[in-house]
Amino acid sequence: MSNITDFIKNNNDRYLKELKHFLSYPSISTNPENKKDVLECAEYLKKHMESIGMQNAKVYPTKGHPVVYSDWLNAGADKPTVLIYGHYDVQPVDPLELWTSPPFEAEVRGENLYARGSADDKGQVFIHLKAIEAHLSQNKSLPVNIKLLIEGEEEIGSMNLGQFIKDNVELLKCDVIVVSDTSMFSKELPALGYALRGLCYMQVDVTGPNRDLHSGQYGGAVENPINALAEMIAKMKDADGRILIDGFYDDVAPLSKEEKDNFAKLPFDDKEYAAGLEVDALAGEKGYTTLERLWSRPTLDCNGIWGGFTGEGAKTVLPSKASAKISMRLVPNQDPDKIEKLFVDFVKKVAPKSIKTEVYGQHHGKPWISPIDSKWNKAAMKALKAGFGKEPVFMREGGSIPIVFTLEEYLKAPTVLLGFGLPDENAHSPDEHLNMNNFYNGILTSADFYEELAKA
Repeated sequence: MSNITDFIKNNNDRYLKELKHFLSYPSISTNPENKKDVLECAEYLKKHMESIGMQNAKVYPTKGHPVVYSDWLNAGADKPTVLIYGHYDVQPVDPLELWTSPPFEAEVRGENLYARGSADDKGQVFIHLKAIEAHLSQNKSLPVNIKLLIEGEEEIGSMNLGQFIKDNVELLKCDVIVVSDTSMFSKELPALGYALRGLCYMQVDVTGPNRDLHSGQYGGAVENPINALAEMIAKMKDADGRILIDGFYDDVAPLSKEEKDNFAKLPFDDKEYAAGLEVDALAGEKGYTTLERLWSRPTLDCNGIWGGFTGEGAKTVLPSKASAKISMRLVPNQDPDKIEKLFVDFVKKVAPKSIKTEVYGQHHGKPWISPIDSKWNKAAMKALKAGFGKEPVFMREGGSIPIVFTLEEYLKAPTVLLGFGLPDENAHSPDEHLNMNNFYNGILTSADFYEELAKA
């Protein structure tokens, strides 16, 4: 590995220049006006894969944005085949005025690179591309067979990737799946994720009178949909943060003693966490630590609520309609379809008869968990130690990557979450950034990981 390590360290400046170019594409998947930019980014990615020595590179069209694929399968049948998944699409940049530098003009400030997509997920995709390049440049080969699957719709729910996977099982067949779209525990402590929360995302629409009404003429006689909706949401949780939907906790898998002990050993401070968010106190389900609430307990949150008059000044209106978007993060053994039904039943039970209520699901994803002691996870832990020079830890992730479950379901292969982001890198927010030390050490880690996978 010494020649690989030297090559990587000697090319850091070039890597930064190339990454900046990759980040310059405004590949915002949710905006129709950026469709051309997304396609151009996909084409760039294909050409870059070819330039580093990957084979069979192709941009596969879908009903939405394309999938980029390539492979290198010359390691031999006795070596494992690794499918590396990531995405090249990014979130919108609003509000633009809160960015210190233009979101698609990557800028290094201090030890961070600021740009939309730097951490989520172009920077992490690029880590693997550079690790692959190092092996192919120096050794003319890879220790394992590698397939790259980089999609353009992750930020809008991977709506067409499931069908692509289903239609291309043979193309994507592998022994292990690697996802680098997650975070480490902290800048000082490398970590390997072994669990993801799932998601059940719902919308509730409440309708009262057939039109907006004058609150003086009708107030007190007709139900206000905003008031009713607020009361319904308030009934979903008690003062201790426990969710009151019947049957909600029935399938929740408890933490093992080993996991609880691991959580307790992690250097996490509630006061520092609160100070970083500029809140006076933390909140959550009573009886659990903050890390337990973040990683291993289900949640229910109102993500948006609207209705009536929200402009400048005053308008004494009793609105006709009100709506809310509510998400529930789920933990292992919970099923989003079952939770959706429980949620719908609960809303119908607490909704007053004086309004009409519609409830429907928008986006679901199943929770995921991997055995800590799998041979693939052990290989990743060895590589993290080699790349970062520190003993890594295991951690869960509070977020969701629904496509992980889909990949495992169709490809019948386990997943390793080898992420190089940090929790405070403003993914989905203004001034998103990637720690450059993590970027460079991530390349070293990935290059070593392929060697460890060959041994596994």
